[in-house]
Amino acid sequence: MFVSLLALVAAQPALADVVATASSPDKSIAVSVSIDNDGRASYAVTRKGKAVIADSALGFLFTDAPKLDRAFALVDAKTSKSDTTWTQPYGEWQTIRDNHTDLVVRLKEKVRGQREMQVTFRIFDNGVGFRYTLPDQPNLHHANIADELTEFAIAEDGVAWWKPAYGWNREEYLYNATPISGVGTAQTVATFKLASGTHIAIHEAALVDYAAMNLQRFEGTKLKANLTPGSGAPKVSRDAGFSTPWRTIAIADDAPGLYYASRMTLNLNEPNKLGDVSWIEPGKFAGVWWNMITGKWSWARGPIHGATNANVRQYIDFAAASGVKSVLVEGWNVGWDGDWFGNGNDMNFSQPTEDFDIKALSDYARSKGVRLIGHHETGGSASHYDAQLDTAFKFAADHGERVVKTGYVTDAGQIERVDADGSKHREWHEGQWMVNHYLRVVQTAAKYKVSIDSHEPVKDTGLRRTYPNWVSREGGRGGEYMSWAGKNPPEHEANMVFTQLLGGPMDFTPGIVSLKGSENSDIPSTLAKQLANYVVIYSPVVMLADTPEAYARYPGAFQFIKDVATDWTDTRVLNGEVGDYVTIARKARGSNDWFLGAVGDEQPRTTTITLDFLDPAKTYTAQIYRDGPNADYRTPNRHAITIESKPVKRGDTLTLALAPGGGQAIRFVAPGGRARRR
Repeated sequence: MFVSLLALVAAQPALADVVATASSPDKSIAVSVSIDNDGRASYAVTRKGKAVIADSALGFLFTDAPKLDRAFALVDAKTSKSDTTWTQPYGEWQTIRDNHTDLVVRLKEKVRGQREMQVTFRIFDNGVGFRYTLPDQPNLHHANIADELTEFAIAEDGVAWWKPAYGWNREEYLYNATPISGVGTAQTVATFKLASGTHIAIHEAALVDYAAMNLQRFEGTKLKANLTPGSGAPKVSRDAGFSTPWRTIAIADDAPGLYYASRMTLNLNEPNKLGDVSWIEPGKFAGVWWNMITGKWSWARGPIHGATNANVRQYIDFAAASGVKSVLVEGWNVGWDGDWFGNGNDMNFSQPTEDFDIKALSDYARSKGVRLIGHHETGGSASHYDAQLDTAFKFAADHGERVVKTGYVTDAGQIERVDADGSKHREWHEGQWMVNHYLRVVQTAAKYKVSIDSHEPVKDTGLRRTYPNWVSREGGRGGEYMSWAGKNPPEHEANMVFTQLLGGPMDFTPGIVSLKGSENSDIPSTLAKQLANYVVIYSPVVMLADTPEAYARYPGAFQFIKDVATDWTDTRVLNGEVGDYVTIARKARGSNDWFLGAVGDEQPRTTTITLDFLDPAKTYTAQIYRDGPNADYRTPNRHAITIESKPVKRGDTLTLALAPGGGQAIRFVAPGGRARRR
C-alpha cells in the first residue's frame, strides 16, 4: 500500500504558484510565469482570457553539467513598456510600430550550484516572444547546451501545417496538414488553427550564434524545442553572458491576422548595424537559369554551357528592353565540371570560365543600365567558401554586382567544415556553426556593398533588420520544383503565405509564363496565377524566372510583370485561409499605385473584396489580369487569361473569380501614375 501511495503521489503534477504576470498593451494577451513545488518554472499564455499555451516548461539540458530546470526560486520580476516606430530601408511596410510590454523574470536555483537564469517575455497585441539569458556566474562560465527544455503546450487540438525537420532535402518539403496531435518533428515556421478558431504560428527571431529550433511533439498537443545538432556533442557551445534567440508565438483570430503579427519577428531583432544602406536596391532580375533547370543548358562547361558571352548578352538586352535592373548568371565560374553536388572544393569565385568574359559583359550591362547578379554555389563546401569570402566579394563589387546569390546544394547534415588543424566535420545547414557561417557571408558582403540572396539557407528570423543587405533567401520549395516530377500542388502558395513567409521574404522564382517544365511537362498553374505570385510572395529582389522567348509569346501578361513593384509602403491581407486562398494588396513605394494578387488552390473560388485601401478622392484605373473562360490548371486552358481595364475608387467592390489552380493580378493606377515600374 505504501508503494502504491508513493506511485500515486509521483503521478500527480506538482502544484504551481504564479510568481509573475504581464499583459500586452491592449490587455488582450497575458503571460504568467509559475513555479511548482519542485521548483520547476513554466510559462502560460492566454488571449482574451482563454488559454492558448498551457503551462509549458522552461530550462536547459547540458552535456557537462546538471540540467537547469528545477529547484528555482524567484529573484525578481520587472515590467516595462515601450511604444516606438522605425523605418525600413525596404520592405512590405515602410514604417513598423513596436508596441510591447516587457516582463523580465530572474530565477535562481536554491540548491546545486545556485545558478541563475533570466527569461524575458516581450508581449505584443498579437503575440509573444521570449528568450533566455544565462549570465556569467561562479558555477556557469561556459554553456555546453545539449538541448532546451522549452515547451509549447498548445491548449487545444486543431489543425497544424508543418514540414518535417531533419530530412535529406533540407527545408524543401511540402507542408503537411494534420491534427496538432499528429505533428512529428517540425521545422518552423509551424502554423496552427485551434479548434476554437484561434490561429497561432511558432517560430524564432534573431538567430545568432545558436542552433536553429525545431519543434518535436511528445505528448498530446504539447511540443518541445529541438535544437539542430552540430558535428559534436553540444548543440550549442558559448561562453556565459549571452541571450538565446527569441522564441515567438504569433496569435490572431484568423490567417490574415498572422501575417500582420509576423512583424513581431522584425521588432525582436536589433536595429540596422550597417549604417548607410542606400546602396541596397530592390528590383526584378532576369536569369540565365531556367534553361538549366529544364535541362536545355548546363552549369558545367561544354556544348550546352549556359553562361556564355552570347547567352548573357541576350539576357542583358532582354532586361534592358524590359526595364529590368539586373541579370543573374549561374555557372559562370570555374568549378562546375564533374560531380560538384556536395563537393564544391573546385569552385573558384573569382575565376570565370573561358567563355564568360566578365569585364566585357559587366561593361556591356552597365552601358544598358543593367547590373549582373553573381552566383556563388558552394556545393556544401562552406570552409572552402570561407577562405574566399574577401576575394569573392571584392571581385563581385569590382564588376558592378550589387547582389550575389549563394547556394549550399548538399544533403542535410553534409555541409563540409574544415578546421584550422585540418580536421574535417559534417554540419547541418541550421546548426550553430553554419548559423555563424551564413552571418560571416552577409557581413563580408556588406563590406563591399553587396547584398545576399541565400539559397539552401538558414531559416529567416528577421535578421534583415540588423543586416539589411540580407535581402532574400530560398529555404523552401520554390518555382524550380515546377520543372520536375513531384511539382508543387496548386495549394502551395496559399500554404507558404501563412507558414514559411511569416518568417520573411522568399526568392520563390515566379513568372513561369510558359507553364512548361523539363521534358515539356505541364506546370499545375494558370497564367494569371504566375502573375499574382509577384504580389502574393514577397521578396525585394524577385526573378523573372522564365526565358526571354517565353515572355515574347505572352506580351499581354508580361506587361504586368514589367509593371509590378518590388518595394512597398503598405501591405493589406484582404482575405485568406491557410492552404486554400489568399488575397494581398500592396502599395508601391515612391508611387500612389497599388497592386493586388490573389491565388487559390485546386478548387474554383469566388471572393468579393472591398477597395477600402485605395486613397480617397482619387479615381484609379484597375488593370485586371484574370483567369480566362474555362481556365484550369489541369487542361490546355491553363493559359487562358482575360486582360481588361476599368475605373474604380475607394469603397468599390470587386468579385475575384479564381479558376482551379488559378489567380488574379491587378494594378491600380493612380492619376498620373502610368510610368512603368521596375
